[in-house]
Amino acid sequence: MKFIGKLLLWLLIALLLVVVAFYFLLQTRWGAREVSGWISSNTDYHIAFDAMDHRFSSPSHILLKNVTFGRDGKPATLVAKTVDIGLSSRQLTDPLHADTITLQDGTLNLSPSTAPFPFEADTLQLSNMAFNSPETGWDLSAQRVTGGVSPWLPEAGNVLGKQAQIQMSAGSMTLNSMPATNVLVQGSIDNGVVTLGTVGADIARGSLTGNAKRNADGSWLVDSLRLTDIRMQSEKSLADFFAPLTTVPSLTIGSLEVTDARLQGPDWAIADLDLSLRNITLSKGGWNSDGGRLSMNADEFIYGSLHLTDPIFNAEFSPKGVALRQFTSRWEGGMVRTSGNWLRNGDALVLDDTAIAGLEYTLPPNWKQLWMESLPDWLQNVTLSKFTASRNLVIDIDPAFPWQITSLDGYGDNLQLAKNGNWGVWNGNAALNAAAATFNRVDVRRPSVKLTANGSVVNINELSAFTEKGILEATAAVSQQPERQTAISLNGRGVPLNILQQWGWPVLPITGDGNLQLRAKGTVQASAPLKPTVNGQLHATNMAKQEVTQTMTNGEVSTPQPVAPAPTNAAPASVPTPAPLAQ
Repeated sequence: MKFIGKLLLWLLIALLLVVVAFYFLLQTRWGAREVSGWISSNTDYHIAFDAMDHRFSSPSHILLKNVTFGRDGKPATLVAKTVDIGLSSRQLTDPLHADTITLQDGTLNLSPSTAPFPFEADTLQLSNMAFNSPETGWDLSAQRVTGGVSPWLPEAGNVLGKQAQIQMSAGSMTLNSMPATNVLVQGSIDNGVVTLGTVGADIARGSLTGNAKRNADGSWLVDSLRLTDIRMQSEKSLADFFAPLTTVPSLTIGSLEVTDARLQGPDWAIADLDLSLRNITLSKGGWNSDGGRLSMNADEFIYGSLHLTDPIFNAEFSPKGVALRQFTSRWEGGMVRTSGNWLRNGDALVLDDTAIAGLEYTLPPNWKQLWMESLPDWLQNVTLSKFTASRNLVIDIDPAFPWQITSLDGYGDNLQLAKNGNWGVWNGNAALNAAAATFNRVDVRRPSVKLTANGSVVNINELSAFTEKGILEATAAVSQQPERQTAISLNGRGVPLNILQQWGWPVLPITGDGNLQLRAKGTVQASAPLKPTVNGQLHATNMAKQEVTQTMTNGEVSTPQPVAPAPTNAAPASVPTPAPLAQ
């Protein structure tokens, strides 16, 4: 018995010596190389470290130095100057589950190809780490990261686990190409639901604070978000800039506050923007809201050729549509003011009160093409319940027929300017007048027009203007059918007889001032020329009592010899030779 007892004692002493020797060998470069080589050869992972350190002052901690870890054939998942593994009694039953794992001074690359990790921890801590998350919906890169994940239970497709508390800060971060500094994130993960209880960062020379939740289906709920002093330049168009909002299944905004923001793109810019948005959900290219509202103002808003100064916009959202409480802006040297409603039923914009004053506006060169283009699906009908204009200057620089209207005033009632997605004058009445105008280099004074429109015809009941020496008066009717049959009746008294020449009628064989009577019909269509459709008759009499009647058939004019006044006893009348006709 004594012999057996001594044998067991020597065996225990030998085992203890082996453990002690192994303990000290592990803390050498040779021991670290041998252990890392054995793990790399017998598992699907590659690991390398320079040395292992253990101190009796912290007996439950193992310190690995200059660690590289990853899956075989893949880039390294972890490169760290120091890895501190905190052990507990749990290692007796679950050797790969640590109490704490602390990564310091290195880089951690997390992607689906790197998961699952072979180990777990009650807490994963990062200290001055770089963090990259490629190949995911979150293209994330962060530097100087400090924080923790608790518990850390990684699995395939979820490198942070299904349930965890997260608290991290980063000196700098880039998320989906958006750079930020001084980032703070506190939140949790619960079976695909990511809750960000606190988010703070410095972005675009401004700051961001808020909280949000991302559901398992990818939809977002932004409970509160505040952006202050943002200064951002983008290479994207305005539509592309906001395109990410349409890629998520839905985005619900509880509160969004923007203060003193400046945003700029290739053909757009917003200066000194203040915005407040409440209770709205964006989904599948549309929106819905019950009790939402939007208030915004800016120093400038530029979009292509549109340049608004000091715009103010206030609106309220409901299931029925948008109540536009206020829109005012300085535009083209003048002022625009309106209010009204956009109705979801019928995609109709009904403006209760619209005023335009003091504009100095040059129409874009392609305004005729824009007028003929179909409107977007969300804007199929536009009606001005009340419309007023005062002291406006409108210019068209089309070289084929330039015109300018000076000091334009007007009013309108129930004026429908768009119907079923097409611009036009579809209903209502309007009256316009101006101090002066020029139409293709013909000057007139006090031009005025009154019109009424219904579903079948636009009636121009009054159209008049003073010329240099006389007055022109006309009435007209334009059919609302696709053929746009148009009829005009024009009378001129004491006017230059060549006045219609600048507006497209051929040269008259008589000259001077006199009276005109024109009756014509034609078809006004954007896809076909007007001239071949015109049929009409022009009768003119000059001050010398010479008369001529021209008949136009399919745009071509036949002209008889002018009729001279009857001779008197004092002197016979002579008939001048008619001038050649311009064809």
